[in-house]
Amino acid sequence: MDRRAAWLEATLGRAPRDAALFDRALTHSSHGDDHYERLEFLGDRVLGLAIADWLFELFPDEPEGKLSRRLNALVARETCAEVGREIGVGGQIRLGKQARDDGAADSENVVGDVVEALIGSLYLEAGYEEAARFVRRVWGERVSTRDKAPKHPKSALQEWAAAHDRRPPEYRLAGRSGPHHAPTFIVEVEIKGVGTASAEGSSKQDAETDAASKLLEQLE
Repeated sequence: MDRRAAWLEATLGRAPRDAALFDRALTHSSHGDDHYERLEFLGDRVLGLAIADWLFELFPDEPEGKLSRRLNALVARETCAEVGREIGVGGQIRLGKQARDDGAADSENVVGDVVEALIGSLYLEAGYEEAARFVRRVWGERVSTRDKAPKHPKSALQEWAAAHDRRPPEYRLAGRSGPHHAPTFIVEVEIKGVGTASAEGSSKQDAETDAASKLLEQLE
């Protein structure tokens, strides 16, 4: 069994019957024409129903408005990406060279889309109940603790700067090391007149996110 197949079996709780379907769910458009976008479209709708059904069951006395806020937070791109990172989606995505070099495996949009594509694949292969069980397992306690979407550190830092009448954060690539297939990026972020922070990561996006988190911690 190859690495991707082993990961799928562990993540889904069973071996997929149609390996090609799940390979498609893990394939970015930069890698070829047979990619995840249609599956992501389907999975997005299945996820919405699975979460709505779950919320309706868990909160029988809540009004529609409160349920809608919870739903929107739980199906938000940020939440899907958070779930994807927890289950290790980034390391399984098939990417073209440029997308890989640009750090697409750490992209919030790409990771979140792949999670939805996996849900769509599970729905096609095993039906709604199986897809909904997967959603409940990997979303876990978020369903009862989250009623607003998590804010990405870069967005939060940008908002902090605006709220304090400061110029937007500036990111600078300070260094790159390691082999071409496994580089390490060092990024510095600065809000002029306030402070700076630096971080490293396996992609520029990852390093920028960590640097933004570190600067936010300084500002708290």
